[in-house]
Amino acid sequence: MPTQGKQPATDLDARYSSALNPRPGAADVTATEWAEAQRQLEAAEIFWVSTVRPDGRLHVTPVVAAWHGGVLYFSTGRTEQKAKNLAHDGHCALTTGGNSLVEGLDLVVEGTADPVADPAVLEEVINAYETKYGPHITSPEGTFHGIGDAFRKGDAVVFAVAPATAYGFGRNGGVYTHTRWTF
Repeated sequence: MPTQGKQPATDLDARYSSALNPRPGAADVTATEWAEAQRQLEAAEIFWVSTVRPDGRLHVTPVVAAWHGGVLYFSTGRTEQKAKNLAHDGHCALTTGGNSLVEGLDLVVEGTADPVADPAVLEEVINAYETKYGPHITSPEGTFHGIGDAFRKGDAVVFAVAPATAYGFGRNGGVYTHTRWTF
């Protein structure tokens, strides 16, 4: 499952990049490096997870997530809609990015959400969450305080999504890129 160390095939899609209509005097438009996408996945605080209900309707909701060892981890309560959806069909997408038209990198990670049951992996995920979100998880006043114990007890389901395909939509001063990474 982990993709750490595994380099994906990287392609720039000129149809959705400034490469199709370059600005005079602008530097060549190139694909975003996977290392940059990983830095953004590590830093992003909020992700939107998209799942499909058993009747085919979409379900989209925000989650906190941690990028660790080449895998994106998120959790949900056992009775929440996304848990029900993923029990029926594990395919999902997680998205993150900004709302600026001229700056930023939006990312989409597509893959299959696999429940994590291995206690050693759960401890790694808890550590990744605590490192990333700090007092939000570690402080008794934190919004997600106790999430580690919920993971250990099985009150929350932790899912691992190893990217099958990922997309990056970059914007830098009016230069646009659309990168696809295939694993």
